[in-house]
Amino acid sequence: MPPRRVLITLASLATAAAMVRAGLLEHVVGAIVDHAVRNIITLILAFSGLVSLVLWFLRESGYSARLKRAVGWGLVAAVALACAVVRIERVSGDLVPQFAFRWAASRDRLLPRAGQAAADGEQRKAAADWTPRPEQDFPRFLGPHGSAGIDSVAIALPGAETGRGDGGNFAPVVWRQPIGAGWGGFAICGDHAVTLEQRGDEELVTCRSVVTGEIEWVVPVTARHQTVLGGVGPRSTPTIRDGVVYSTGGTGWLHAIDGPSGRTIWRKNVLDDLGIGAAAHDAALPWGRAGSPLVTDSLVVVPGGGPRSGPFAGGGAGAGGFVSLVAYDRATGARVWTGGTEQISYATPALVSLAGEDLILVVNEAHVAAYDPATGEDRWSFDWPGHSNSDASCSQAIVVAGDRIFVSKGYGIGAAVFERTSAEGARPLWSTVWSKPALLKTKYANVAIHDGHAYGLSDGILECVRVADGKRMWKGGRYGQGQVLRVSDTLLVQCESGEVVFVACTPDAHRVVARTAALSGQTWNNPAVSGDRLLVRNAEEAACLRLPLLSGPGNRP
Repeated sequence: MPPRRVLITLASLATAAAMVRAGLLEHVVGAIVDHAVRNIITLILAFSGLVSLVLWFLRESGYSARLKRAVGWGLVAAVALACAVVRIERVSGDLVPQFAFRWAASRDRLLPRAGQAAADGEQRKAAADWTPRPEQDFPRFLGPHGSAGIDSVAIALPGAETGRGDGGNFAPVVWRQPIGAGWGGFAICGDHAVTLEQRGDEELVTCRSVVTGEIEWVVPVTARHQTVLGGVGPRSTPTIRDGVVYSTGGTGWLHAIDGPSGRTIWRKNVLDDLGIGAAAHDAALPWGRAGSPLVTDSLVVVPGGGPRSGPFAGGGAGAGGFVSLVAYDRATGARVWTGGTEQISYATPALVSLAGEDLILVVNEAHVAAYDPATGEDRWSFDWPGHSNSDASCSQAIVVAGDRIFVSKGYGIGAAVFERTSAEGARPLWSTVWSKPALLKTKYANVAIHDGHAYGLSDGILECVRVADGKRMWKGGRYGQGQVLRVSDTLLVQCESGEVVFVACTPDAHRVVARTAALSGQTWNNPAVSGDRLLVRNAEEAACLRLPLLSGPGNRP
């Protein structure tokens, strides 16, 4: 039996772990602690307790030396064996590891390669009829307006909370297909859906039939992004405009692809074009390039990166080793301008109108900044703390109320609204309207703003916050580090577990009205809706579900 001091140590560690799990640590440290940090602290405490018990047994217990040696060497052998035969395949959004045998190939390496699926420009089936359907298409990240909200259709939902009473099949599955690894979503034009995926050492832009899920064409490039914490594959969503698909890969490849034929119009590696060393860039941006392309009338604008090296490092835009944005000509791929000198984050640039001025708004590593769409000139910025290799920014900045900007993120920062108050010369000044670290801790997700309220996953729990003053209206349900899409007056919550839950988009209360078993396994990807079709995917499978719609303009029969 361990002595009293050892038992007191174990009891103290267990009490500390219980306090961490209950969220009481926040009252001790005076800061917001997310679920991932709680899991790490709990693991450290559990490990400390185990080490304390083992050390007491080996050094101070009254057991025989022979037994102590057997137990000690047994533990060493068990740890060595575990390290030899098991690897961490990936981790969840809360840093819970998922293990696999070391000799087991990852799922993406078991899928057909590009040459077997369809060669570049030699599509398996003609991807005809790329005529845009403005009332139904989902042509870019977060939907037609980049707002995580669409109003062209409305879902016919049960009148009361169903829980699991509908058997989890509220929206039936039309098709289900295996897919390569990656965390991006689908962009949809007509009956065609494009996304990025990883298969072995090839990063692919793939086009699938929305009707059947079958691959229509594939454009491959030899590249692979993989980290233990971030997983495998690209993590952005393509953009479709005028029948052309624009995509940014996890390692820097930028493509312009003709939609109907799958023919590559042009492509280039952004890192090579800007003189950025891949190794240094990976260290500064370890979870892969995640910003989707912003396509204007004449330009394709994507995050830049850094640090730059050699002759690229000094002078002009990009001085100091970083480029915030880079713009290329849509038709030729020629570089037109670079803008900003700060390291990029994992957010996507957006074209916005603010105080009557058109600007490109983007969240960089530690600032929210605006740039001139024509020249890339830095117009203004304000601080938004973060580091792209630790407490990274992923969520979009959103213009609200004409001259205010809403921003949110996890890692103890929460949500805030900033207001343009005055100008110092040609540069506006910004003040904080409100800032609350306990609200809308969007780690990988974005919020949907509707009727003056922001709806989002706050460290895995759905939350509604009034934008004007930061008042929490409600908080409920545990969905994991998933995604949210608003469809008229309904929130589609893509759970990290793969399930899709339908929640009433109202500030009155958290009310689940339906749910459906959409995918299996870890899902960080954004859903997409086109008419009555809901397209979802994760790193292993993709599926199309049929949504019951209310009749009306734009709704499919």
